[in-house]
Amino acid sequence: MKLNLTLLLLLICPVLWSQPKLQISESDKKPNILIIMADDCTYSDLPLYGGTNVQTPQIDKLASQGMTFNRAFVTMSMCVPCRAELYTGLQPATSGVCWNHSIARSGTTSIVQYLGDMGYRVGIAGKVHAAPREVYPFEMVDGVERNCVSKTAGYDAAGLRDFITKNRKQPFCLVTALVVPHIPWTVGDPSHFDPEKLNLPEYVADTKEMRNEFTKYLAEIEVLDRQIGTTLDLLKEEGIEDNTIVIFTSEQGSQIPGCKWTNWNNGVHTGLIVRWPGKVKSGTRTDALVQYNDVLPTLLDALDNKTSAGFDGSSFLPVLLGEKNTHREFAYFMHNNVPEGPPYPIRSITDGKYHYIKNLAHENLYIEKHLMARMTENQYWPSWIFEASGDQKILDLVTRYQKRPSEELYDMTSDPNEMNNLLNREGFTAIQNRLSKKMDEWMTKQGDPGAAIDSFEELNNARKGNHFEN
Repeated sequence: MKLNLTLLLLLICPVLWSQPKLQISESDKKPNILIIMADDCTYSDLPLYGGTNVQTPQIDKLASQGMTFNRAFVTMSMCVPCRAELYTGLQPATSGVCWNHSIARSGTTSIVQYLGDMGYRVGIAGKVHAAPREVYPFEMVDGVERNCVSKTAGYDAAGLRDFITKNRKQPFCLVTALVVPHIPWTVGDPSHFDPEKLNLPEYVADTKEMRNEFTKYLAEIEVLDRQIGTTLDLLKEEGIEDNTIVIFTSEQGSQIPGCKWTNWNNGVHTGLIVRWPGKVKSGTRTDALVQYNDVLPTLLDALDNKTSAGFDGSSFLPVLLGEKNTHREFAYFMHNNVPEGPPYPIRSITDGKYHYIKNLAHENLYIEKHLMARMTENQYWPSWIFEASGDQKILDLVTRYQKRPSEELYDMTSDPNEMNNLLNREGFTAIQNRLSKKMDEWMTKQGDPGAAIDSFEELNNARKGNHFEN
């Protein structure tokens, strides 16, 4: 009996030894995640959203491979609050990041912990702009310029490659936070654009200086597009393209009057593309209303993590999978002007078509110090002021920016640049009242005291960890 068993093993073992080792294919692993962020890129300047002044072949290619969101928004159109929202799934009053250059409440949980607990390596290359470290313990990845006001936009794909290839057995999440086209507009080649032939947006004053500065901004969008293409090429070169969820976002609007630091559409509206091969249908667009605080819950849902965490956002995975074509009923917005200027608090709401804005201290003069005071970094605002004395259209634009009514209402579908205030016009009162009521309910739910928090005292308290109670 023992002899027969020995013979049997001798016959079987060579067969076993000759079999290839069992390997986990890329398709069987948890998907990697790559989040690519622009820095201060107005969504409507991209060809994907109707822009006509610059070409972005890499962004367009990514869109052809995934889903483009027509109605995606940040809650606050400034760098620190919107990134906190993306990384935590929380709106500003919940995380405590209600001002630029502020910090999250101690104990807040971010994408680093959520994905880290699922076995992911979570790294960030480029601009961080998120604090404190205990909330955002990213692995620091080399290869991308971190200083958003640097006069260069250094990019070396080798650092990114090192991170994504460091451990093939472990999935990764990499945030690639590029610093273009944030001011100063000093990289790229503005000579690619003829200032006289630009199609300036209607909310921009048509001055010689504005046209010249706009070419510099467009040159940085070209650099952005190239860096995106190089980053995406890494996935293909390393054979992981088909098992990586890619998210591209343009962040908030540019530092041009009417965009960043406002609640107007060109400030809070963000370009958003999601590519997930085999899951998200290529070349699709959706009108589903989403916000930054929905992104983290969506990623966790895609990874089958049914966390009960108290996000302000919710998963739009059914939209990505083509099972639904709607998500939110409303998107909400906040602006606190401190420390970028004197207090000028704003709150607003949209249902995807109509946008209601309430300027809580409309009697104040709106001032944004970076855009209006640093004359060495831009020459366009002084040209607006100089030309306003002899050009009524430019004077109207300056007045629109600095002296706003108590309330505003816009049809974002027919008037995406929000130049025609519909407030109190016949036929719009019911819409105005409905949105105003819903916005007040949101503020109450968030524990948002409104104008009271737009102060240097509240910001300084938050920086010390003494956030207001919501």
